[in-house]
Order: sequence, then C-alpha cells, then structure tokens
Amino acid sequence: MSDKKLKIVPRKRFPQFESSETWIELALIQLSDRITDKVGTKKLTTLSISAGVGFVSQAEKFDRDISGNQYRNYIRIKKGDFSYNKGNSKKFPQGCIYELNEYEEAAVPNAFISFRFHDDVVSDFYKGYFENNFHGKQLTKHITSGARSNGLLNINADDFFNIVLPTPKETAEQQKIADCIESLDDLISVENNRLKALQKHKVGLMQKLFPTRNQSSPVYRFCEFSTSGSWKYVKLSDVAERVISKNRDNNIQRVFTNSAINGVIEQNKYFEREIVSENNLSNYSIIEKGDYVYNPRISTVAPVGPISKNKIGKGIISPLYTVFRFRDEDYDFYEYYFKTTLWHQYINGKSNMGARHDRINISTDDFMNMPVPVCPNSKEQERIALFLKSVDELIIKQEQRVEALNKHKEGLLQQLFPSLEEVIK
Repeated sequence: MSDKKLKIVPRKRFPQFESSETWIELALIQLSDRITDKVGTKKLTTLSISAGVGFVSQAEKFDRDISGNQYRNYIRIKKGDFSYNKGNSKKFPQGCIYELNEYEEAAVPNAFISFRFHDDVVSDFYKGYFENNFHGKQLTKHITSGARSNGLLNINADDFFNIVLPTPKETAEQQKIADCIESLDDLISVENNRLKALQKHKVGLMQKLFPTRNQSSPVYRFCEFSTSGSWKYVKLSDVAERVISKNRDNNIQRVFTNSAINGVIEQNKYFEREIVSENNLSNYSIIEKGDYVYNPRISTVAPVGPISKNKIGKGIISPLYTVFRFRDEDYDFYEYYFKTTLWHQYINGKSNMGARHDRINISTDDFMNMPVPVCPNSKEQERIALFLKSVDELIIKQEQRVEALNKHKEGLLQQLFPSLEEVIK
C-alpha cells in the first residue's frame, strides 16, 4: 500500500478510530488484480449485471442466454470477485460494479472489467464506494464519446484501474465499516425475503382461484358465490378483440416492451437504452392503457411467453407482439388469470416452434381462439380481482419497507465514506 496521506476523513467515524490517521489515497490498481481467465469449454452459468440489482443470469435479464458463440471468450470469475459493467443507466450513468456472491463460479462477458482485491485489504469495504457511484464520478472525464452500438461506454481498463479509493490505513477500520454495511444488508435481505414470500403466496392463490378447463369451479371459491353456478370457458375472441392500429405517421415515439418479469415497460428502462431508431417505428402497434400484450418469446420465467396488461399509458410496441383489448370492464380479472399457468397448455398445443427455438410460433386465429374462463356472475370476477389486488397492496407495502431501508443505507454510505469533492479539493 502507498503511504500517500490525504487530509481527509469521512463525516462519521466510529469512536475507536476518531484519533486514527487520516485515510490514504490508493488507486484500484494498487488494491486489486484484473481477471482475464477465459471460460473456454467449462460449463458455467452466464451472468450479466443489472444496475441497482447486481449479478443476474442472462436468462432472467434478457429472457434468454445471449452468450451464443462468444461464450468461450467469456471471463471466469469466482465468488468474491468483482465486475464492472460499462453499460450506462440512470442509477449509474458511468457503469456499475458488483461483487459475485450468488455462485461459486460463473461466466461474465469479456466486455466487463473483472477484478479481485488483494488479501491485505477488506474487499467488502469498497462496496460502499461502488454503491454510491464514487467510481462513476471519476470516470466521467474518461468517457471519450457516447455509448457504442452495444450500449457500452468507451472507458479503457487503464483509466478504470486508476480510480482513487481513499482507504483507512487500519484494516480494523475497513472491517468495521464493512460489518456495518453488511448488518444493514442483512436486514434488507430479511425484508426482501418477506417480500418474496408474499409474492410466492400470491402465485399459489392465483392457481387455485381460477379453475382448469375440466373443472366447473376453482379450488377456492368465496362463500357468497358457492351456489352461483358453474364456470365456463369461452374463446378469447368472444370477450376481446385484437388491436391492429399502426403508427403509420411515426407520431408516437414512446416504445414499450413486454418483459416476463416487469410486464409492459418502456423499452429504454428495460434495456437501459433505446434499441430501435425513430425511423423504423411506422409498423409498430399503437397500444392504449388497459390493453393486453402477448410476447411470444419464451424464457424460464415465462415458458410460453408472457401476457401483460398495459398500465403505463399510450405508446407503441413491436409488431411481433399480439395486442388485444377486452370489450367489457374486466376488473383486472384477466390480468391475474394470465399470471397463472392455466393457459399454457393450450398455447403449447397450438404452437409450432419452427426455426426460432426461443419464440412461440402461434397463428393469430389460434391465439384468439384460446379458451379463457368466465364466471356465471360478473360480481365473482370482480371479487377475485379485488382480493388479489389486496394481496398486491400488501406486496407494495413490503416493497416500500425495502425501499425505505435502501434509502437509509444510501444516506449512511454518504456519511461513512468521503465525497469525491473532499478527496480532490
């Protein structure tokens, strides 16, 4: 380690270190080694990095593994290693850095810069810098131009490894800060697990609140409707119609996509950039708030592709998607139905995978002939939707708890670590 001194300490320091020396200025190159080992023929899970989340499997982020023929050139990293994704996002405009914790080994794109901290420093300490974008503020001056065609910023490895990370000279202080952050992360993890439990409970409820095609009523039925009669299945075309309006004049530039996880979302938020130009939108379908969208791309999350309700407003969406609209008010009943797997068997039975192994190939007629459930009493449909909406509200409250803890952590990081302005003054 360099002994270059900075006349700087964080705004908050633990009492036992208040009289300790000021922190020292160290570059990342002094603290770590770059990882360049290629995956080759080794079979590992391919990961990407999602800003604000961390490492995620490519299948989860992109609804498929996108490594293709480049897999052999991916970099092999181990648990505890870090990677820098040069893709810009709103949270991290100059790219984000995360530690691998979820896998013992994994494969990441060689476009990422991966590195391993030396044993004589507490690697978890530096996560505080990466989470408050201390690195990004320094890298701004090194971005030579905008993002390349693949969405990655023009930042070279030398500039990246020259970022400065002020460090307590005593590893005990590094460890104390790391432990403080970890304890808060543990609390956030507990609340996240509660959130996931609620989400899982909702999935189980939905499967039992709708009947299968060979049932006359669902497994769970509200008492007031127990004598209301049998459910039936009708064709989707009996209760809904396709939306075929096109963006002929290119008047609408708000592009949507339908993600298996996030539902209908603006494309630039999902991919963290626009992937279509303003010149090729005339064939896109116009979609209104309340319309439903079927994305035929399959994934582990949506094995026959997702159907989602548009809740965000007017926009346009790829002509590869099927857009339809219910004729009558459905009280979000069908939104919840399409979150079950009860309609998957029909889609599988009518689909032809063809040349595209990652996409369901189903004709428009077959899709619109898909059987969907109808209650004998419309009030029962409303009751189911309202009940599931109440579960959604519990989930939203839990999401807010998690968000509040994350905000608290963000403020704490600003206190425990010096700001860049303090470093360079």
